[in-house]
Amino acid sequence: MHDARLDAWRRRIDAALDQALDLPDAPPRLRDAMRHAVLLGGKRMRPLLVLATGALFDADEDALLASAVAVELIHAYSLVHDDLPSMDDDALRRGQPTVHVAFDEATAVLAGDALQSLAFDALAHARADADIAIALVRELAGASGAVGMCGGQALDLDATGRSADVDVAALERLHAMKTGALIRAAVRMGAISGRADAEARAHLDAFADALGLAFQVRDDILDVEADTAQLGKTAGKDLAQDKATFPTLLGLDASRLRLADLTASMSGALDAFGDAAAPLRSLARLAVERAH
Repeated sequence: MHDARLDAWRRRIDAALDQALDLPDAPPRLRDAMRHAVLLGGKRMRPLLVLATGALFDADEDALLASAVAVELIHAYSLVHDDLPSMDDDALRRGQPTVHVAFDEATAVLAGDALQSLAFDALAHARADADIAIALVRELAGASGAVGMCGGQALDLDATGRSADVDVAALERLHAMKTGALIRAAVRMGAISGRADAEARAHLDAFADALGLAFQVRDDILDVEADTAQLGKTAGKDLAQDKATFPTLLGLDASRLRLADLTASMSGALDAFGDAAAPLRSLARLAVERAH
């Protein structure tokens, strides 16, 4: 069943992102590139996870929005840099020209840098007690750095062109860092804001870890089965670049079974929260059933 709260939260997130990116004193070309990167679509999975998790603990929604904005700005910066010619060299993102194509490569680098800075500025202005604010900054910094998202991207670049050398365990570690770390951070930031106890956080970590991997398995399946128009980005690039993916290592049928196992793991991890976890369950379904 669709959770109507997700639509309301998505509207709040989009409005908050638009406000955060209203930067009248920034150079216009840089500001426009930043807005292009963030505001032209996106599932808003990560900020929705912040709000849905915080709601489990009756955290203040206005306070949660700062974390929601911050995690989405980090995600957007990572996509801008991921699409650069020196990395994945992609011309399409969300059905639109990537930032380096719409503007230029130097502007794309600066836009990514500025989005990262803006994310932590958003956290600095969060309505939160000092201990919560510090914990939020630490969580997001760790997830986006060398032992998280950036480290995963480094592993991905190292593995490109030599998929035969990568096994399933290495692939899962790569994606736990590149994709999973920021998804786990989004869930943890909601839990931090709600002052969740250790038992609740353990259940949520299990949910987030399964979700991060499920998101990537579904991504890999779509890269094989969907076309560019459906995806909003170039289809078939993983195979063309000889990237290790779950379908290439396991086959499509086994990848679908892995996705089903991860779906069951997510459901089991949320059982402790009962009906209050309905928005998180909806987001899990979105991750595994999405067509783009």
